[in-house]
Amino acid sequence: MTSGNKTTGLVEGLPSTMTGYESDSTQLEAEDKSICGYLRQDIRGSMFTELQLVILTFCTGMQVFILVDATTFPDYHCFASNQTGNTVFLCLALILPQLNGEMFFTPNIGMALGLFLGAGWLTGQLSHIVGRRKRWWLILCNLVQSSFVLGAAAIQYQYGIKSQGPQALAVIGLLAFAAGSQVVQSRSLSMTEISTAMATAAWVDLMIDQKLFMLKNRPRTRRIAFLLALVVGTLVGAAIYREVGSATAIVVSGAGKLLVTMLYFFSPAEKAKKEKSPA
Repeated sequence: MTSGNKTTGLVEGLPSTMTGYESDSTQLEAEDKSICGYLRQDIRGSMFTELQLVILTFCTGMQVFILVDATTFPDYHCFASNQTGNTVFLCLALILPQLNGEMFFTPNIGMALGLFLGAGWLTGQLSHIVGRRKRWWLILCNLVQSSFVLGAAAIQYQYGIKSQGPQALAVIGLLAFAAGSQVVQSRSLSMTEISTAMATAAWVDLMIDQKLFMLKNRPRTRRIAFLLALVVGTLVGAAIYREVGSATAIVVSGAGKLLVTMLYFFSPAEKAKKEKSPA
């Protein structure tokens, strides 16, 4: 039978390839299955992404030992990711400049604080433009961060550990930039309990949690996982530093970040919203 209405979809009983038409749903499905469509997906918060942030925290713990621990702090006299300490030292440098060279090195502090903030600003602002949870964007950010960390290790392998000068500033700058960009990710994934860097807020939030001892408490569990990963990463970094040196510890940290980069290819995505077809 024929109808006066024009055909807008599939002809009954015939495949779309014979009719020359494809339904909207078929087109959307094909787009979702393409590589570009897959990379444009928004990553959603899940246990898998929590695991990725915990791995990043572990890697940060290894770097924390290299640049913050009392045993190695004299190497650089600054912090790569702990900007509270750098802010305090910067204020001291303004008021008590004679402490420069004894308690801290002002250029190192300025480099660490400046690039940490710059990386956070750049990553955060670009995230607003391209989409903070886009799979390709998170992969790119982690790849850049991993490259910077491995670059810092390469400088240490080539020139050794120097407290001041271009080599020291390069190592500090690369690690601080990577740390600043990394911290933005937990915000992008709406998992502020796993900041991947600063522990003070996590300790305080854990202690004041009204549901601290309840069995089901996802924020509490995230904070505990974050703190444990930071501690274990620091201990592992200390062991590697003691046995083979800081450059190797930074390489292991960079390898962990590369692992997270690869895992973003498999992170679960937000479910696509189905568009209603016009009546």
